[in-house]
Amino acid sequence: MSKKKYYVVWKGHNPGVYKSWDECRNQIHGYQGAVYKAFTDLESAKSAFEEDPNMHIGKNAPVKNVDKELLKKVGMPIMKSISVDAACNMVNKKMEYRGVNTKTGEVIFRKGPFEGGSNNIGEFLAIVHALAHCKKHNINPPIYTDSNTAIKWVYQKKANTKIVEQSHNKELFNLIKRAEKWLQENQWKNKLLKWETAAWGEIPADFGRK
Repeated sequence: MSKKKYYVVWKGHNPGVYKSWDECRNQIHGYQGAVYKAFTDLESAKSAFEEDPNMHIGKNAPVKNVDKELLKKVGMPIMKSISVDAACNMVNKKMEYRGVNTKTGEVIFRKGPFEGGSNNIGEFLAIVHALAHCKKHNINPPIYTDSNTAIKWVYQKKANTKIVEQSHNKELFNLIKRAEKWLQENQWKNKLLKWETAAWGEIPADFGRK
């Protein structure tokens, strides 16, 4: 049984504390620059809502069980960057992805949910979306992801997923084909970097559903 979550929406249609993901999603869906996060208990959520979200998202967010040796080795993340992440429901296989400003947690883009996906597909699409966004705006910040597989796929310019295209996930596979075509036809200067979760905590783009 999954642990109960409480959701703080600092920026959304109606900021506040919500007791379910569905309630939270209603407040952030379609809201440009939504800022929110999940908490494991109601009191922590209520307390966080009264505070600056940057105390809980990005560089000032507390990290539990830090791997101090790894932190010493990798240092701190580059805050002037874009972080991407994906979430996939293991029951219905609905997948979504997004990219955020690493420092502030502000949402830059968000897509989905799509039928018949996986986390790696979402991470791959998120990286390509971030690259295309940067090219459009002529910027070259590093892009963080916590998926080594997705980074490999981007450099290979091919999503080597074992998931098979079917009628229910046709829309998703059309996106994959567009992303692969973009990679084949474009060059980029952005560094693709692995987010070191053990040292830094969850990536700022995390959907907070773990």
